[in-house]
Amino acid sequence: MLQELHNLFASGRFAVHGLLLEEEGETLLALGDCDTRRPVYSAAKSFTATAAGMLAAEGKWSLDDPLLDYLPPGPVSRMEPASREAFAGLPIRRFLTMSVPGYPFRPEGEDWLSFCLSCPARYGGEPLFAYSNIPAYLAGVAAERAAGEPLAGYLARKLLAPLGIENPVFRTDPAGRFYGATGMELSVRELSRLGTLYLRGGVWEGERLLPASWVKAATAPQIPAGKQYYGYFFWVGTDNFSVSGKWGQKCIVYPAEKRVVTWEGDMPEDAGSFERIVREILRSAKPAAPGLANRAL
Repeated sequence: MLQELHNLFASGRFAVHGLLLEEEGETLLALGDCDTRRPVYSAAKSFTATAAGMLAAEGKWSLDDPLLDYLPPGPVSRMEPASREAFAGLPIRRFLTMSVPGYPFRPEGEDWLSFCLSCPARYGGEPLFAYSNIPAYLAGVAAERAAGEPLAGYLARKLLAPLGIENPVFRTDPAGRFYGATGMELSVRELSRLGTLYLRGGVWEGERLLPASWVKAATAPQIPAGKQYYGYFFWVGTDNFSVSGKWGQKCIVYPAEKRVVTWEGDMPEDAGSFERIVREILRSAKPAAPGLANRAL
């Protein structure tokens, strides 16, 4: 397994910046540059989900609460009455699972929140997975109001600092709110820490940062999403769950093997092919034998 991953990385077929493989809490393989921060795109969604779980644990909201209750009243008051009434029936969990169809891919203009609330989304009917940045943006705006502080600051203080991620980079909307869907910059090692936190059931270095019940729910198959399932801003497979950003930003967790594999790259065309090869290598591999830790081929 280790040699196969090394050969894949060294082949030059794919523009991968760095790859990190950890098992049983030990680093088995570190290839390329795992320490430089780069944009991780939609991997930021899983951090927004984590904030949602922390807020629920603190009693600051419930996923069954209407998301509308946590949005700024000004933009809400400008919604069409029929849309506002339908929107009011949607709980927070519908946005964390991207099961409100009809949104465009991303917010636009100078007032992102008003733009999102004016979109002709289908607020009624059964939940249906529909990928868009807007549900994560709306969840982030709502989480900020539930937290009573900028969400970037909340995440930095409550999650990232305990994980050893200092001075994080966040992108904001024109009003200064954390985007929620994208805009973070992390190194491979930093991104892997979120996967490791979830692998460990929400505990980091002896400190519980997340309830075990949240970890289980967030990484469970909440709704069908093509050939996979979707949890709360996590992709879910039959034996794994993952954090994912476009062009090859990935952290995959295999709980049974206690394995976390993370990489970052610049692969607009080849990210899927690289991921399939890595998954095949890992699928055919048994847990590494003792003594193979800390190899940097």
